[in-house]
Amino acid sequence: MWKFAAGGVQMWKLALGAAAAAILLGGAVVMVWRLSLAADVPPSASPAELPGIPITAGTVVAADVPILLRGVGTVQAYNTVAIKSRVDGQILRVDFKEGQEVKEGTALFQIDPRPFEAALQKAQATLESDKAQALRADLDLKRFAELAQKDFAPQQQYEQARATATVAHASILADEAAIDQAKLSLEYCQIRSPIDGRVGARLVDKGNLVHGTDNTTLVNITEIKPIFVSFTLPQNTLDEVRRQQDISPLAVAAVAGDSETTLAEGKLTLIDNMVDPATGTIHLKARFDNQDERLWPGEFVNVRVVLSVRRQVPTVPEQTVLEGANGRFVYVIKPDNTVERRAVEVAEVENGKAVIAKGLEPGERVVVEGQYGLDNGGRITILPAGKAGATD
Repeated sequence: MWKFAAGGVQMWKLALGAAAAAILLGGAVVMVWRLSLAADVPPSASPAELPGIPITAGTVVAADVPILLRGVGTVQAYNTVAIKSRVDGQILRVDFKEGQEVKEGTALFQIDPRPFEAALQKAQATLESDKAQALRADLDLKRFAELAQKDFAPQQQYEQARATATVAHASILADEAAIDQAKLSLEYCQIRSPIDGRVGARLVDKGNLVHGTDNTTLVNITEIKPIFVSFTLPQNTLDEVRRQQDISPLAVAAVAGDSETTLAEGKLTLIDNMVDPATGTIHLKARFDNQDERLWPGEFVNVRVVLSVRRQVPTVPEQTVLEGANGRFVYVIKPDNTVERRAVEVAEVENGKAVIAKGLEPGERVVVEGQYGLDNGGRITILPAGKAGATD
């Protein structure tokens, strides 16, 4: 029993000795590593010669920057026409394809014209008959007039003949009006497009009966070249918008939902005549040529109104400006490759560019990326042009 205990103590002493040797060896390695690091830095190296924090740099650029008003708008067709029948009849033919572009006067539907052709022929025949009656009435009137002058016929017969002739001529006028109406109805059998535009889905098929008194739409046509965008702006912008619009029509851009892709550029054409009291906004419209048809009726777009232009103002990339406890600031690069933390006022951020109202001058160099490891007076190393993210 004692021999076993003595052996265990001996093993424990050996393990303790091995651990101590490992600790001493590790300390020696650390010491050698520190000495090697110290050997890499010349004994005479000053803090100014030590490597700085790597950054990418940019230059403050003077540029013309537009002052924009933003809103959300709805694209509206320039004209919209609901095509309906003006006569009763059966649709014999559909002369268009759904979605087709049409010109004013293009045939769309053909309604059975035969009843209207028959009505026209009847009206023409009635006219010929009434003309003959009028001619006879004129002859009778002439004869009775001569007889009445010679007292060979009673005055009553003369007056009756004159009334008969008047009625006959009135019948001719009524017949001519009936002919015009029959011709018009016959013309209405051929339904044509009243505008240039694009037809929509066909709502009534060939073979169906339609009535002039119905409110049934056969097809809708929308004019989309040009096209409108309807939008609103806050009422506090109204005075400036009106003032600038009086000088010249304001430029308006329609922008896609990604807020980057410009779909079309147009001009402001309408400032509504009253502010909506429920929303405190003013309704406006802009007209776009839309020759490439990038705007489509019913879609929502972002709207940017160019109110005026700031001329030659300092601009920097948006990421140059940081938020601090005391407001916005940038790091300005000094000639000795150190940085100065400088407070700035940002007038606007647009398309990745920050417009600086106060704090920077064109031509100054600033830190664009890598600022988060910097402090006021910190030393930097500027990455050369062509490195990822470099702007200078």
